[in-house]
Amino acid sequence: MSRMAAHSFLAAPRFPRFRQTIVDVIVWAMNRDNLTLPNLLTLMRIVLVPFVIWRLAVLDMQGAFWLFAAAALTDLLDGNLARLLNQRTVLGAWLDPIADKLMLLSTLFMLAWDGVLPMYLALVVGLRDLVILAGAAAYRRLTGGLDVHPTLTGKLATFVEFILVALALANAAMELGLTDHIPLLSILAAALVVLSGIRYVWIWADKTRAFLSARGVKP
Repeated sequence: MSRMAAHSFLAAPRFPRFRQTIVDVIVWAMNRDNLTLPNLLTLMRIVLVPFVIWRLAVLDMQGAFWLFAAAALTDLLDGNLARLLNQRTVLGAWLDPIADKLMLLSTLFMLAWDGVLPMYLALVVGLRDLVILAGAAAYRRLTGGLDVHPTLTGKLATFVEFILVALALANAAMELGLTDHIPLLSILAAALVVLSGIRYVWIWADKTRAFLSARGVKP
């Protein structure tokens, strides 16, 4: 799509609300209060995502590992700095989990594509996330609101996924001799991902039943 065509597409009468929303989000994000060091570190992590994908695509495991390590360092620093400097922002609260998810999922999927991790794990993780997004979208459409909190199983699954990805990438980059441990850790990660997905489905179903019951509708 050319620049003129894209402009015409957004300028069309049927998209004024969408265009205004995009403008509002950009203006809000560029607010001086949001331009903090922790938020800049989080943005740096997002910027690193395509570079990690690129290095993994050309099988440069060492380059991908060091970029991933740099991203992990920004993840460690941004939250701590936000607390120490009293620079917690709504933008940071939104960006941080998005940056984490983008880095973790992109690295996991590329490692599976490269044969470092089993493909079934990538498929299970992708399916779980699609189920969660579909449930959240359906609930928001039904109720007009959305109140989501991470579950214990979800946090545990994410933690194990991160450990697995970090170890698999480090092993591929520096030949640490951990290859025999990757399959077992992958099975554990997949099991936790499935459990967290089931838990989220239960939560959405329970919330939906409560919402319908409060309005006198039989679930």
